Amino acid sequence: MIEVDNITKSYGTTRALTGASFRISKGEIVGFLGPNGAGKSTTMKILTCYIPADSGRATVAGHDVFTDSLEVRRRIGYLPENTPLYMEMLVVDFLRFVGGMRGLKGARLKKRVGDVIGLTGLEGAVGKYIGELSKGYRQRVGLAQALIHEPDILVLDEPTSGLDPNQIKDIRDLIREIGREKTVILSTHILPEVTATCDRAIIISDGRVVASGTPQELTSRGRGEQHVTASVRGPRPDVEAKLRKLAGVQEVSVLDVQDGVVRLELRGAKGDGLSERVYEAVSSNQWGLVELRRERATLEQVFTDLTT
Repeated sequence: MIEVDNITKSYGTTRALTGASFRISKGEIVGFLGPNGAGKSTTMKILTCYIPADSGRATVAGHDVFTDSLEVRRRIGYLPENTPLYMEMLVVDFLRFVGGMRGLKGARLKKRVGDVIGLTGLEGAVGKYIGELSKGYRQRVGLAQALIHEPDILVLDEPTSGLDPNQIKDIRDLIREIGREKTVILSTHILPEVTATCDRAIIISDGRVVASGTPQELTSRGRGEQHVTASVRGPRPDVEAKLRKLAGVQEVSVLDVQDGVVRLELRGAKGDGLSERVYEAVSSNQWGLVELRRERATLEQVFTDLTT
């Protein structure tokens, strides 16, 4: 559905993209992650034909963004980071205007305006001026204009930026609903957004794609060491001393001692088996094992490792 091969882009002496490459399949909701200035918005603008790349190749729904840009634009709905809205227009008039610009007329235009109003939950705002709406409802209007021409692909640049927690939840729910029928690519630096909304994440740093995978895949391969939490019912000095001597253990930290239960965090060299060795040590000393958990890297940790 979307193919990007070795795209580069510079603004004067500043290099925004340096050989970025990735693929997005039909029906995926993909989060485009990266720190500010990593090249996310530049990539979005190239895919939506707002600006040209300096070199490389990109296709959207089989159409080249350089040589067939009009067909690309027909198949894409775009919500930029700063939603372009006419504040002095009524919501319904704005949607009719955008639909007309997209080539919709007559009964089809009327139907699509009604469809996107229902899909984005704007029923109570159609007779209001856009300037009277909250930012959350303005984002809904922005999504409605991006959807009005029934695009195959939806491109969203920071869709929840500046919204309050309730508005963020509403927009995320709406994106998941849209993603049942559309291919969605959204750029963000808000990591919970990806976990809550996306099927897959692409991480970009310094203009290059540095990782791609589901949030689970990224976190499972992110930690370069073993990290185990154990709660053991036994004498603290003996428990701590025994666990420190286990093969591969690099560090032991006592987190808490309560009612005869010692809670510890163990860090070990990369590999497998630390959890099993903790279990065997506790069992052989006839202590009580209250909890044993191998910790996974968080998406935040993976993101930091890859982008700093």
